[in-house]
Amino acid sequence: MAVLTQDLVNEELKKVIDPEIRRPITDLGMVRSVDITDDGDVTVGVDLTTAGCPLRDTLTDDVERVVRAIEGVKSVKVDMGVMTEEQKQQLRQTLRGGVPERQIPFNQPGSLTRVYAISSGKGGVGKSSMTVNLATAMAKLGLKVGVVDADIYGFSIPKMMGVDTPPQVVDDMIIPPVAHGVKVISIGMFMEENTPVVWRGPMLHRALEQFFADVYWGDLDALLIDLPPGTGDVAISVAQLIPSAEILVVTTPQAAAAEVAERAGMMAKQTDQRVIGVVENMSYLAMPDGSKMNLFGTGGGEVVAGRLSQILGYPVPLSAHVPLEQALREGGDLGKPLAGQDGSSEAQAAIASLAKKLSSRARGLAGRSLGVSPK
Repeated sequence: MAVLTQDLVNEELKKVIDPEIRRPITDLGMVRSVDITDDGDVTVGVDLTTAGCPLRDTLTDDVERVVRAIEGVKSVKVDMGVMTEEQKQQLRQTLRGGVPERQIPFNQPGSLTRVYAISSGKGGVGKSSMTVNLATAMAKLGLKVGVVDADIYGFSIPKMMGVDTPPQVVDDMIIPPVAHGVKVISIGMFMEENTPVVWRGPMLHRALEQFFADVYWGDLDALLIDLPPGTGDVAISVAQLIPSAEILVVTTPQAAAAEVAERAGMMAKQTDQRVIGVVENMSYLAMPDGSKMNLFGTGGGEVVAGRLSQILGYPVPLSAHVPLEQALREGGDLGKPLAGQDGSSEAQAAIASLAKKLSSRARGLAGRSLGVSPK
């Protein structure tokens, strides 16, 4: 029979993962104390980043479950507290790993995160819907994924992802909430319900800079940026802040939508970014008899891909046809993206296929250290 000691309890507490930061609470300095009586009663002191942490109950349950499973433990009590300023400073240093605070990790030469900016020429083509479903599908494949809602004026990502907890702030560092395995940040999380954002260019740029530099993203495999429609200030700022971001253009089969979608893709030529593909959303409505109803016409995606290939001078593929499905719309309204639900509808299959393509794309080695040196 193992002797019940503080070291044994601390070792087991490594299994308790902070739901937002996604690291063991022992690594984050959140375990304040472990007290054990001769009778096997254990009291674990845990310090939260804020007194009103919305995940307080989750952490309490996880600590109790892990400690109760240890042989010799009779009862478990979790004593919740709040970090001191010194603890918060240490946590921030731990999370940043000594990196300067104002540095955007995604534009560094050694970054392995694939950054995809989801773009469209006009609103109403399902760009945000594609963003949340692609992110969820990629997370379902086992990738570490983040989403930045850069549609500052028309933010919708929090509702579509079902985010119901606010970001936590540790000094000047923002810990993004997690939904469906995806880290999410949006200006909508900092505004009163349905309050309009009335900002001009410099404030938009500053907000995006904070989203990229001040949010603790951790080691992401992919970051998806939901751009606003068109080619305005936000798209330019993203190109400046993360020049390596690649563009995925969303359009519908409708000719009018295809024409304006080309402009969003052509902007990449001016910002020296690469367009990696076109997604034709609402391609068709699958009928009960197996036929397809083309509610918004046909060929828009092919037209955009062909025109962009010609203008940009390299192949821009039509990456996916995503059909119109009621469940896809309902999933967004309910905060439960269809890509994360059970089932195998045509829309789910198309999104999963595209997510797999994006997940398997490798980053180039240009500018990256290979870890070798001449003798």
